[in-house]
Amino acid sequence: MLFNAYEFILLFWPLTLILFFQIGRLKQIRLATLWLVVASFFFYGWWNPAYLLLLIASILVNYCLGMALSSARFSQAVRKGVLVAGIALNLAALGYFKYASFFADNINAVLKADFNVGTILLPLGISFFTFQQVAYLIDAYAGKTKEYRFLDYCLFVSFFPQLIAGPIVHHNDMMGQFSRSSTYRLNDENIAVGLSIFSMGLFKKVMLADTIATFATPVFNAAASGTVLTFWDGWIGALAYTLQLYFDFSGYSDMAIGIARTFGIKLPLNFNSPYKADSISDFWRRWHITLSHFLRDYLYIPLGGSRRGSLIRYRNLIITMTLGGLWHGAGWTYVVWGLLHGVYLVLHRVWTQWCKSLGQPRLLARPISVLITFVAVMVSWVFFRAATLTAAFSILKSMAGLNGLSLPASLGGKLGVLSSAGIRFEGLSSGSFVTVSALGWIVVLLAIVWCMPNSQQWMANYEPALHFQPEVQAEAEPVGNARALSSPRSYRQKLSDLVVYGVRKLSTLRWKPSIQWALIYSSLSYWTVLSLAKESEFIYFQF
Repeated sequence: MLFNAYEFILLFWPLTLILFFQIGRLKQIRLATLWLVVASFFFYGWWNPAYLLLLIASILVNYCLGMALSSARFSQAVRKGVLVAGIALNLAALGYFKYASFFADNINAVLKADFNVGTILLPLGISFFTFQQVAYLIDAYAGKTKEYRFLDYCLFVSFFPQLIAGPIVHHNDMMGQFSRSSTYRLNDENIAVGLSIFSMGLFKKVMLADTIATFATPVFNAAASGTVLTFWDGWIGALAYTLQLYFDFSGYSDMAIGIARTFGIKLPLNFNSPYKADSISDFWRRWHITLSHFLRDYLYIPLGGSRRGSLIRYRNLIITMTLGGLWHGAGWTYVVWGLLHGVYLVLHRVWTQWCKSLGQPRLLARPISVLITFVAVMVSWVFFRAATLTAAFSILKSMAGLNGLSLPASLGGKLGVLSSAGIRFEGLSSGSFVTVSALGWIVVLLAIVWCMPNSQQWMANYEPALHFQPEVQAEAEPVGNARALSSPRSYRQKLSDLVVYGVRKLSTLRWKPSIQWALIYSSLSYWTVLSLAKESEFIYFQF
């Protein structure tokens, strides 16, 4: 069941919510918890009931392992053995369902063998609930957990807003919320905040991500089929997918936070304007935040982190990000994507150290750093989206101009001298993916990404998510102020100040319960729901 489906919006969610609070109103907290667990199981089983058994089995096994690891009755050696066995069991299940076909295909290609593992359907959310429970086992071994009740643990793993595509929640963040009696009492503020955040996420997914996807998909399909793309085709496809993924994941993150909030539960922040990042490290502090924390705490640091010198740190970064790429999907494109981000992080560390050696914390202006980071991330997304490495390199080849450069025919008279450099002046062919509509959408969405506050900043007065800290949008207001607009400056400088000042003032607008905001969000929701012509899966549902 998808968050952007009529049956979810009009039936499952409201019915689950109403019964949850009706039971809570009778002060039957355990029964209300049970109801939410049953509803979450139903939500998961809607896609394929057979895999509901896998989820239940995973919960049962890991709960028992966690209880054993939390118990003082066993020696350190026994507990360590239980931990190793538990992690191995979880990774074995993940490996079979997600990677068995991938490894078999590669073994067959290398050894000219004929291993056949059959058709294996990937259970939804297995990467997320597996990592979540692995973290729980490690923390139980470290003495950071206690003996939770089984029903609470079931809800911790299966809570449907975060079950399919994250965030990867930590037991310390969730168990306390499930045990509070106030969670089970209807709260008008939680309902209003949750519905508002959900409506923003739904709008991003349906109206923005799904629309820009219509310009990205044909380009990547053409590359997969062997079509030679032009310079502009490659850039349109890469930019469109970069924006599609942004609004798709941002939309899902908002919807998950909004749904959970209506139940009185705050999920951790998982998305925080990553394309405003001015370095690749900053990007990973903003993109899929809970996955970044998991990889740091349970992989990078155990490998040695940065404690053993620069070379070991660089090795650990590359290993961590490569495995993080493989976590996203069973394919060499994901491996290369992760490896590329590992290399990016190493280069950023080297650059940072060099800047420090010169006594300069920053050698490039922030807008330039943001642009460089954005382009680097966009290049990596080409591997993330492409069906094969060949298709990915085909798109990158076109973006680099290796298939030739072309400019609009209307510029031929002014720039005709460039023809000697191999640049063509031609009109758009019927097969071109460059259209006025595509260019318009890309410009508008880039403006939203770089100039608008994000959902959490709009809702900052009501603590929209765990670990969210309201921040001043310094990147959007370096010089803009009312006094500067009235000072004797050039027209171009005044125009720049006006734009920056407008963005600054916009960033101060925050949601509050009022008739005006209610009308805005109800209109937004009405328009979006009517636009649900067809269901489209969230990109992270595939992982």
